Amino acid sequence: MQGDGLDDFREQCERSLKRTVEERMRYGFCYVYKPVLDDAPWRSFDTMADYRKWCRENLPEYLGYGEPTLLQLKVLDET
Repeated sequence: MQGDGLDDFREQCERSLKRTVEERMRYGFCYVYKPVLDDAPWRSFDTMADYRKWCRENLPEYLGYGEPTLLQLKVLDET
């Protein structure tokens, strides 16, 4: 960060420290709607395999609940 950026960051930190815990909790979390996951109050599954199958068949891939692709597995194996 350069001069102005660092000063701005410090000011933001000072303002944050003046907030109450309640305010920090209210503004510190950002709710994001998750399709399908947020559409029912709860779900239960008999086995982890049932849960994984349901995730695979119902959730968008970008939520990250699916199984890794072959490319992802290859990248993980290389590290």
